[in-house]
Amino acid sequence: MHNYFRGPIPTATLAASILAVTLAAFPATAQTPPRPAAAATSRIPRLPDGKPNLNGIWQTMTTADWDLAPHNAQQSLVLQAGALLAEPAGIGVVEGGEIPYLPAALAKKQENYKNRITADPEVKCYLPGVPRATYVPMPFQIFQSAKFMTIAYEFDGAFRNIYMKDPGPAPADSWMGQSYGKWEGDTLVVDVTGMDSRSWFDRAGDYHSGDLHVIERYHMVSPEIIDYEATIDDLKVYSRPWKISMPLYKHAEKNAQLLEFKCVEFVEDLMYGQFEKKKPTQ
Repeated sequence: MHNYFRGPIPTATLAASILAVTLAAFPATAQTPPRPAAAATSRIPRLPDGKPNLNGIWQTMTTADWDLAPHNAQQSLVLQAGALLAEPAGIGVVEGGEIPYLPAALAKKQENYKNRITADPEVKCYLPGVPRATYVPMPFQIFQSAKFMTIAYEFDGAFRNIYMKDPGPAPADSWMGQSYGKWEGDTLVVDVTGMDSRSWFDRAGDYHSGDLHVIERYHMVSPEIIDYEATIDDLKVYSRPWKISMPLYKHAEKNAQLLEFKCVEFVEDLMYGQFEKKKPTQ
């Protein structure tokens, strides 16, 4: 065998040779550049009017309902429940990782956290409000046509219309507020106002005032995934607007459907037990 190399092989030459051999070992498909975004967009189901078809049952896979911010796992407030009601850890869904509370508002949030086992509206089966209804750990269903859109939530049978024409100011505050939607390209943008100041954002006591203004964005990135964002604006509580984001996943199991979670009956004794007529003792 002839030796065609004289002296040490230059480092750059050796590296180039190894790289060439390594690339040659992979099939051609592995070297194919990613498909352009337009190809992914073409897979999105659409209604006859060309808008993305958001119809279906969706659900998050986050721990945002426990705490929007990053948090560790911790034991349940009900010690007898052991691990059954323990709080799971979460990486958080807040852009930047921290909610920009004003100092006095932060003190109120901390007070809420201490009293969460009785003060959280979810404990009493009140409607969750927006955006909390999206990430309560139960599914919801979007019903969409060219002119109308509604969302039904499994938790407490919550429901809201999304007006596709500006209805004007909300006539009164309500737990789910008033929603006005419009399309910006392929993104559904929903303006939510008129929400009851008693709703919370999570079980950690994050809250808002009656001036809350939420802008939601629903952007379908594939037939099975919607990128969801909500911008929170409430200068009575926060120093600036802030944002949460998370993917929504479409239920694909056979016969997927919303089931009933009418929780009012679960809390009757908790809320009204003190008014029960007591039987006279013998």
